Parts: sequence; C-alpha cells; structure tokens
Amino acid sequence: MRNWITKKQFIIIIALFLALGVFIGGGKVHRVGADINSTYEKLKILADVLALVEKNYVEPVKINTLVNGAINGMLETLDPHSSFMTPDVFKEMQTETRGSFGGVGFEITIRDKVLTVVAPIEDTPAFRAGIQSGDRILRIDGKSTKDMNLMDAVRLMRGAEGTKVTITIMRNGFTEPKDLSLTRAIIPIRSVRSKMLEEGYGYIKINQFIEKTHTDMKAALEKLESKEGTLKGLILDLRNDPGGLLEQAVKVADEFLEAGMIVYTEGRVEGQKMKFYAQKKVKMREYPMMVLVNAGSASASEIVAGALQDHGRAVILGTPTFGKGSVQTIIPLEDGSAVRLTTARYYTPNGRSIQAQGIVPDIIVADLSPAARKGFPQRFLREKDLEHHLRGAEEIPAKPLEKIPEESLEKVPDKKMGEAALTTEAPEDPPLERALELLKTWKILNKVAKKKAA
Repeated sequence: MRNWITKKQFIIIIALFLALGVFIGGGKVHRVGADINSTYEKLKILADVLALVEKNYVEPVKINTLVNGAINGMLETLDPHSSFMTPDVFKEMQTETRGSFGGVGFEITIRDKVLTVVAPIEDTPAFRAGIQSGDRILRIDGKSTKDMNLMDAVRLMRGAEGTKVTITIMRNGFTEPKDLSLTRAIIPIRSVRSKMLEEGYGYIKINQFIEKTHTDMKAALEKLESKEGTLKGLILDLRNDPGGLLEQAVKVADEFLEAGMIVYTEGRVEGQKMKFYAQKKVKMREYPMMVLVNAGSASASEIVAGALQDHGRAVILGTPTFGKGSVQTIIPLEDGSAVRLTTARYYTPNGRSIQAQGIVPDIIVADLSPAARKGFPQRFLREKDLEHHLRGAEEIPAKPLEKIPEESLEKVPDKKMGEAALTTEAPEDPPLERALELLKTWKILNKVAKKKAA
C-alpha cells in the first residue's frame, strides 16, 4: 500500500464497508469470505482514490468529508430511499418521528436529478404558500440544487423558528421560475385531525404516521362515536400522507379489522421477512368506511389502504397512490451517524406488491389542485418516476414522460403567490363530497337489499 493514506484510515474504510456487507448478508459471513480477495481489491482502489484526492486536490480536504461522500454516492446508486445520515441529520430524523421539527413543511425527493416536492404537510408555511406536489425546487437561498442530495437540501431548509428561507420553484404552467420566501416554523406534525361532517358521519385525517398516530386516532374515533346517535359512516383521509412508522400503520389498520393479515414484508435477510395480523377484539366497528387516497399517499398510507381494501372493509376512493412499497431499516453507526437502507418490500394481505404499483382505488375521483382547477396541466409524482427506484413485481419499464410544449401552456395569472392564491376561491373537495354522498347512499341501498331479500 502506498503511503498516501495511513494504515489506520485504510482499516477504518475496510471495516465500514465490510460491516455493511455483513449486515446486508444477514450475518452470513461465509458469503463475504468467498469473495474476500475481490472485495479487498475493490476497496484498495477506493482507498487509493481517497488518498489521491487527499494528497493532490487543489485545496485541502478532510478524510471524513471524502469518506462521507463515498458512502453517499454508494447508497444513492441503490434506490431513492437509501441514504447516509450524519449525526446531526440522524438526530433530526429521530426528533421528527416524535412529532416536531423546525422547517417549512413538505416532503421532498429527487426526480430526474431535480429536487421535487412529493407533498406539502397541512397547516405549514409551505402548504399555506401554495406549494404543490410535483413542484421542482431549483434553488434554496440562491444556492442551486443541481446534484444536491436530499440530506443537504433538508439541512438548508430546516432551521430556527421565525427565520426565513427563499426557495425558487418551477411548476407546469409557469413561464419562469418563482421565488417564494417562507418563514420557518415549528412543524408540529399534528398527525390526526377529526370532525363530524354531518350528523352520524365522521371524518378523520391522518397527516403522517408518527409515534402517537394510533393513540391520537383511537381518541378521535372514540370522540366521534360518543356523539349523539350511532356513527353511520366514517371517512378516513390518507391523501398527501407520505407515510412513516410501520408499526403505527399496522395499529391503525387493526382498529377496523376483526382478524387476518394486515401486511407482510419480504427481504433477503430472514429477519426482514415479517407478517402482521389483526388482533381479536371484544367489539368491532362495523359502520361503513370510505378511504381517500391520492398520488401523495405513500408507504404506511398504502399499507392501511391496501389492508382495508383486500379485506373488503372499506371502499378506496381517489387516484392511484404513490407506490412506495419498500422497507427502510435505520442502522446506527459508532460515530452517531446512521445508514438508512432499503431491506424489504411490502405486500398487501392478498399478496399484491405495493412497490412502483401503488394502490388503485375502487372508485376513481380526481383530486384537483388549485392550479388544475384554473386549467393548467397537472402531473403527479410517483415512485415509478424516480431514478433508480426498485422495480415492482409486474412493472413494465416506464416510457419517459412527455414534455408539454411551453407554447401550449396557459400563462399563470398575474397574481402574487402566497396564501391569497389558495383563499381567493372557495375550496373544493370533489373526493370528500363524493365519499360522503356514497356513505349516505350506502344505508339506503342496504335497506333496499334487505327488503328484496325478505
């Protein structure tokens, strides 16, 4: 070995990559051993490159920066959801799943190498400013997002409450990019909202599956059920819910199922092959249910929708879901950082793969954005559109999305973007209105069916 890199540094690099290899192989060390010579040869090339850069690059660089960059590059070639988290980012992620963080409030991904919005979180600065699914983020505080990884983008947009961040977005219908100044806020992910739409018809909205989602939803259900009169029907709204914790999705689905499988996972490692079942209950909730979904419903949302659909417990209404049917395992490392690695796929009780397929609703009803209502073309971002996504079980390679000629797009109304853009017109919600209408019809049709049977 050349003296460009110390023996200690080389050992650290070897240990890190082999540790990941052993984990992925499920502890089957003999598999690593079989290819040990080839592995060391490849790692030696990596170490040589790191040493060359450290010694000869035009400016001094830290070995930690180089190693982190190498790890990031390796994981980004796998799929859109595997990533390396520095200690700071790992802490932020843990805080977020507990219910709050400082930022602007939307889920992002990378599509065609461009930072893209998956869905805004309700009642956040981003939501109030009119940010939509599919918006492309070109700059953050003037810094280009070209070739920027997700973690760096998240770090730039998060910050102390009350501070400002300017993002530059491009959207179908825009003739040029728009700068949008957002004031950061504490994003208390209010996981569950509920209300009575009409007498006897309840509504529960789940924004994200975090540690207290099931507890909050159960409390909301009990409150709705305690209202005067019997609950005649329930609408569970999972639109623009990017997912979250698997265990919470299982518990939410379990509230409405008497028995049977909820979801199962399949991975290369035996420990990633899991099955989750509904628990037997003293009293079942037997009222009819509608579940609302759209392209922003992902992961845990799709698990709930798929389980209720397969068991015939609810009618799914809306548009096809995002299609993120993969399991990510968080693997902490010694220095406080962590690797987020895709380790398995989700399957619905009937054996349907969610990955790159999503959940197709029983009833299709378009969930129109404000821009779409004004006649602008609407595109929805889904898992199958992401570079390096895992192939679904029956996925046909997608054709490149057709580019809509700029001359065919209407000009955006000359109106300042912001909260006013969402409040100048009365909000419309076709899926919700249709779901409520169907729930009302449900009871009438049941009466007719019983009379006919008698």
